[in-house]
Amino acid sequence: MPKQEGYEWLWDEPGPVELKEALKLFGTREVAGPKNNPTIIGWAKEVSTTYPGDATAWCGLFKSIVAKRAGWDYHPNGNALWARNWLSWGVKQKVAMLGDTIIFERGQGGHVALYVGEDDTHYHILGGNQSDGVNIVRKAKKQTLGIRRAKWKIAQPENVRRIFLKTTGAPVSTKES
Repeated sequence: MPKQEGYEWLWDEPGPVELKEALKLFGTREVAGPKNNPTIIGWAKEVSTTYPGDATAWCGLFKSIVAKRAGWDYHPNGNALWARNWLSWGVKQKVAMLGDTIIFERGQGGHVALYVGEDDTHYHILGGNQSDGVNIVRKAKKQTLGIRRAKWKIAQPENVRRIFLKTTGAPVSTKES
């Protein structure tokens, strides 16, 4: 499985399950030109939604497929493709933690992805349709529209926490002994 430099530690995290499902899709890319990646088109079929092709924004589709595979609701307000619809999903949070869903400003539709960490000015997010693929990028905190957390069925996983990172994705050391 490919891993992104600076974020190798993330694959060793035991959960939450939605994050683990998202990591399984890491490296998926859309196809340039008029053709489509059959994997991405398959996600739309799996979540029972109409999707014209991978030239259309697919961050919401990515969030929907990982939510479904994790056993969560995956059709917020009836349309998972519209990133801003994820503002109604789960439980509203003030502070982002590992695996949380963050919705950002980006045109009318917005952008949706999963929190993997943060630095002083940016969230580090794992999502789809980020430079045409599934990867981790930094997105300015000031563009945040909302933070949502899954409604845990039993209990929140113990490793759900804030993660402070360098701008490279490497964890910031907090124990200098």
